[in-house]
Amino acid sequence: MNEQRLIRSPGDYTKLYCYQKAEAIYDVTYYFAHKYLHWSDRTIGQMVQAARSGKQNISEGYTRLGTSTNLGLNLLDASKSSLIEVHEDYCDFLRTRNFAKWEENSIEWDAMRELGRKHNDSAFYMNIVQTRPPETIANMMICLLKQTDFLLAKLMQKVEEDFLKEGGFRERMTRMRLEVRNKKK
Repeated sequence: MNEQRLIRSPGDYTKLYCYQKAEAIYDVTYYFAHKYLHWSDRTIGQMVQAARSGKQNISEGYTRLGTSTNLGLNLLDASKSSLIEVHEDYCDFLRTRNFAKWEENSIEWDAMRELGRKHNDSAFYMNIVQTRPPETIANMMICLLKQTDFLLAKLMQKVEEDFLKEGGFRERMTRMRLEVRNKKK
């Protein structure tokens, strides 16, 4: 970040892995909800909206970090909450239909974790889910959601560390104003 600027650009949010994964989660959730849930099921709208909120709050929260660490962190936290809601919807889908949920560190889980480490592109996941049964898709998304939650937590931790080192917007405003005032004297 440029120390001389009052309003700092945190950068391009579309480059964040957590955003890219959230976009894939939204796209797959939209597909999944409309394909595998009954058209009258209110869960469709709730799942899709929560997935959308997860993605959108990353973009807005990350962008807001330039002027408000507090607001940016609140939006990133809202993203985490929305994605946890989607996670629970996928778990509910599996449980209510007596489908197996992959155990962490199982062969399937580890294979999906590896895919999640290597791929962030929504099109990659959309190609896969078109040929998989709903049980597999739900499990894939549970794994991807856990990875995204981890990445969001790391991003929030980095924002916290930066704030503790450099201060926030108001502190920069005061510091820069005092520097200008002192130069005039």
